[in-house]
Amino acid sequence: MTAQYGAWRTEWDVVPTPSYLVYEDLLTHNLRILAGVAERTGAKVLLAQKCFSMYYYYPLIGRYLAGTTASGIYEARLSREEMGKENHVFKPAYEETELAPLAAICDHIVFNSFAQWERFDAAARAGGASCGIRINPECSTQEHAIYDPCAPGSRLGVKIADFPEELPAGIDGLHFHTLCEQGADALAVTLAAVEEKFGRYLRGLKWLNFGGGHHITRADYDVPLLESLVRHVRETYDVAVYLEPGEAVALNAGFLVASVLDVRADGNVILNTSAACHMPDVIEMPYRPPAVGAGAAGEKPYTYTLAGPTCLAGDTIGTYSFDAPLAPGARVAFGDMAIYTMVKNNTFNGMPLPHIVAVDPAGRWEIVRSFGYDDFKARL
Repeated sequence: MTAQYGAWRTEWDVVPTPSYLVYEDLLTHNLRILAGVAERTGAKVLLAQKCFSMYYYYPLIGRYLAGTTASGIYEARLSREEMGKENHVFKPAYEETELAPLAAICDHIVFNSFAQWERFDAAARAGGASCGIRINPECSTQEHAIYDPCAPGSRLGVKIADFPEELPAGIDGLHFHTLCEQGADALAVTLAAVEEKFGRYLRGLKWLNFGGGHHITRADYDVPLLESLVRHVRETYDVAVYLEPGEAVALNAGFLVASVLDVRADGNVILNTSAACHMPDVIEMPYRPPAVGAGAAGEKPYTYTLAGPTCLAGDTIGTYSFDAPLAPGARVAFGDMAIYTMVKNNTFNGMPLPHIVAVDPAGRWEIVRSFGYDDFKARL
């Protein structure tokens, strides 16, 4: 873990805790990889805001990517106001009051059913949006059912059995999103299923959107395979190709720094950060986030279970070992905390939200946003 996330950084000793710190240089590293894919293949790469919406960095992201994708009107507005590039939206079902505002600011609107498209296509196209249908290729390539849009009973996407003989006029593209933290090999399997079931509909369309879940900036990701798949689709069907990575944009670009509040005799350490409130995917996925300088249980001399201060018995981050004993006031830094943290955190138990901190390439840090009692109260 230490090798992957580097040595302890001096700013972690002085920032207020808890804080999310997002590093410009680490973010730029990912953006350059994504921009390279776009340049070599002609694909358009969009930031999936549902994963990372720290708009402080939208001007930087906009220098490398084609734009963003949204999950509703608020994210779409954020994109238009803070980045101002291509603005795409998909939602499992739209409300009638959303369509006119979305059509006014979105370039693509993707529908989850033909019934929704028939109900709202006129409003969507009146604003000049290009309309598409999300498809379900019924091809599972992962084991996490909660994140699998192809799992039995999924409400996401239209299956081939529910497709008409001919696509109605006005539908410009198809969209699929079936991956979660996966490689290009899973995309290849999925794309084969898409072509087998929906290939005849692709000819004559304007675009095909590969959705998100592509871990393109992970060190072992097969970028050449991804690029060959994009080229194949563009050359075979003469369509534009879109990719909507979220995690790949900010993967390993952020840290969550917390302080030790108490060290119990039973080995439990209470921090001033919470899995349930500040890193919900730790419980939902579940997974054990990396802690900088720490090892697995028993690997180093001092082993502790790190946990949050809420009343939830399961508010546990994981068990780690350290070279030196922990004591109140000591600090712990968790890696890969830019993604699915700020966008999902909450104030259960009245927990204060972490500060949001930007760090420039010289190591200078700036508190972008702090939260207090009024933020908690205003939600209730």
